This record gives sequence, C-alpha cells and structure tokens, in this order.
Amino acid sequence: MRARRVEDQGLSPQRLGTIAMVALAVGLAVFGVKESVRAWQMRRDMQTIERDLGVLRAKQAELTRTVDRLRNDPLYIEKLAREEMGMVREGETVLKFPSQSSPQIPHAPR
Repeated sequence: MRARRVEDQGLSPQRLGTIAMVALAVGLAVFGVKESVRAWQMRRDMQTIERDLGVLRAKQAELTRTVDRLRNDPLYIEKLAREEMGMVREGETVLKFPSQSSPQIPHAPR
C-alpha cells in the first residue's frame, strides 16, 4: 500500500509525458492558426499589389506611347497646341461663340 500512495502523490513519467505532449500540441495549434491567418493576409495583400502593378504597367505603356508621339508625330503636337493652348496657324480665322448658359429667372421684388 505504501508504494501506491507515493505514486498517487507525485506525477508519473507517463502522466508527465502526456501533459507535455498536450501542451506541445496546444502550442503548435495556436502557432499554426496565427501563421495561417498571416499567410492568408499576405496572399490577399499580394493579389492587391499584383492588381496595382497591372494598372501601373498599363499606365506606363500609355505614357510611353504618348512620349513616342510627342517625339515623332508633328500632327499630334499640333493637335495638342490647338486644343490645350488655343493656338492657331497664321492666316486662320477663329470664330468664338458665346457659351449657352441656362436663362436666369428674374426674382420678383418683395
């Protein structure tokens, strides 16, 4: 009976091993969940960055085409000068029409 009482009061190596294994499993589970969430967030961020990169590449291609036209297309330069700066060729006649604004209703005197 004495041997049994000593074992009941302390932790046996088997119980100690079981507790250690459970603690390790819980620790790995918590770590695994945290890392899974982190990996999911990183994948989402990567998709967003790849989408932004596609938009920026398209914009870069458009700007490259514009630069090429500015360097090599005199008609494009003339078009921009006419539209954005209001320039005309010598001898051209410019007709300006008043803008059509909505008629204003006169206010009745009080």
